Amino acid sequence: MGFNKLLGKFDSQGRIAVTQHGLGTQSGSPDRGTLYKQIQMDYKAIAQKTVQEVLGYTQDTSGWKVVKISKKITVSSKASRKFHGNLYRVEGIIPESAAKLSDFLYQTGERVTWDKSLQVYDIVHRIDSDTFICHTITQSFAMGSISPRDFIDLVYIKRYEGNMNIISSKSVDFPEYPPSSNYIRGYNHPCGFVCSPMKENPAYSKLVMFVQTEMRGKLSPSIIEKTMPSNLVNFILNAKDGIKAHKTPSGRGFRHNSHS
Repeated sequence: MGFNKLLGKFDSQGRIAVTQHGLGTQSGSPDRGTLYKQIQMDYKAIAQKTVQEVLGYTQDTSGWKVVKISKKITVSSKASRKFHGNLYRVEGIIPESAAKLSDFLYQTGERVTWDKSLQVYDIVHRIDSDTFICHTITQSFAMGSISPRDFIDLVYIKRYEGNMNIISSKSVDFPEYPPSSNYIRGYNHPCGFVCSPMKENPAYSKLVMFVQTEMRGKLSPSIIEKTMPSNLVNFILNAKDGIKAHKTPSGRGFRHNSHS
């Protein structure tokens, strides 16, 4: 349950009750601040579980099938355990340090300038410095046969010793952004980026990306399987171009703007 829907059910004294019939007001129920903190903690717990799932993917080496190799980028896949579709693994080398790369991948305001798969990317709620909820709308692809989708994802950046960062994401319910008749609401099962420095050159990073997206709508699985590998390769190439553009002497650098 989201913030507006939940926090809007307070009585005149700012209290809310949970009864056998659902939510209602009564004496002794938790106040708004307590309930708000509980919601934040619930999202944080989901985020921490998701990053552990992504970490598990990195340790699982069996069953992967290489489906595309292009420009030193490798895309592999295996059947997802979450839905009737594939879990994709993408590996590539990025000319940026792991710390800056993880910030670059999710900075709002800049993402749509280099990620050609998106038309909208907004952080709609920030839980803490490393955890937030974002709303994205994709471009159409596969020559228009796959229409734009929108997603509400909980994103969590976990920083490990040795400059390895994991950015995990998973779709969640956030009633402030309910499904719209303008777009089919897609669903991302646990996904993530693993950014780690190259031992021989820490100024470069190895980026491993895990994607398992349920597009929903009336789509043939064969269309997704044919188009997804190329789209994932293009994402890595676009990220490289975006980083190169940021390194030009334009005075922009890395920024950390966000909406909350």
